[in-house]
Amino acid sequence: MNKLFFVFIIASLLISCNNVKKKINSTTPKDYSVLTLEPRQTATYTDYPATIQGQQVIEVRPMVDGYLEDIYVPEGVAVKKGQLLFKISNPQFEQDAITAQAAVKSAQADSATAEMNLEKVRPLVERDIVSKYELDAAQYTLNSKIAAVSQARASLRNAEINIGYTYIYSPKDGAIGLIPYKIGALVSSNSSSPLTTLSTANSVYAYFSLSETQLLNFYNSVPGNSISDKLKHSPQVGLVLADGSVYQYKGTLQTASGLITASSGTATFKADFPNPTGIILSGASANVRIPNNYDSALLIPQSSTFQIQDKIVAYKLDDSSKVVSTIINAIPTMDGQYYIILDGLKAGDRVVLNGINLKDGFQVTPRNTNMDSIPKANGTAKQHKK
Repeated sequence: MNKLFFVFIIASLLISCNNVKKKINSTTPKDYSVLTLEPRQTATYTDYPATIQGQQVIEVRPMVDGYLEDIYVPEGVAVKKGQLLFKISNPQFEQDAITAQAAVKSAQADSATAEMNLEKVRPLVERDIVSKYELDAAQYTLNSKIAAVSQARASLRNAEINIGYTYIYSPKDGAIGLIPYKIGALVSSNSSSPLTTLSTANSVYAYFSLSETQLLNFYNSVPGNSISDKLKHSPQVGLVLADGSVYQYKGTLQTASGLITASSGTATFKADFPNPTGIILSGASANVRIPNNYDSALLIPQSSTFQIQDKIVAYKLDDSSKVVSTIINAIPTMDGQYYIILDGLKAGDRVVLNGINLKDGFQVTPRNTNMDSIPKANGTAKQHKK
């Protein structure tokens, strides 16, 4: 009996020790990755849908009426200034030129006859055979015939100019647009559609719109006392092409309209982009990417936060390394990987990175982590250590 009692006491002591050991182990602080917030230089971007147009879009129209006889260039091809584009057929101009040439020859013959008559009268006057009146009359007749020659030559020149208008040349270097007419179509200067459009290829404009709120936010974030001054100080902008690729050249912002359109409530801007290779065509769609630069931003990985309704919450450590749930005001970076802290946390605060379902007051053993060691996904936001 005493032996059984002794064994019972020993077993009870062992169970009690194990429970105490488990309790001690359960309250031992666990290791968690902790990031100390430091000011960093970063940039986010805002994309605005845009329409591309050449800096010069010229409507190519005929100066004269006629039938489209020849088209010397295909649609979309790059052309040089002075290159022949179209030929218009107008038989009337050719007939006018033939008539004008005949009129010039006739006037020249009349002028030669008048000159011969003057030379015939001149010696008769000198010998007093005829009066001086006959000489003056002959001179006036010659002057009239010379004037008739000039008039006939002017008519010929006008006919040749009209024929020249039937040949249409490129006014500038650029790219040919759509050609809505086919050979044989009747065209005129009053036609509703031009023969084609010519857009310059060296540089392009990307037109986009800002709402009144976006416009005010943009102006408040850029230094300067006037709109033109602010545009001079605004950062260069990017261009995202239709396939999602970022254009290699940067652009500069310019105003396209100084008014807010009442119907849409937006103001139109344009960005000037160089286009040396001609890869960007007029009429294309793209997105203008305007950077928002932060010189000393506090970044926190979005994976280290959680949401309660519309609140963003992060796990901050107090001075004794205990967890404190903290509501933050933040905006996401464009890559969706980080938050830029606006309020709720400050430089020097320590944030738990890998905490899941932690509770306030939970004791942790911090394992310091550097921002650069956090795995990064490919994205459009840039982070540079200050």
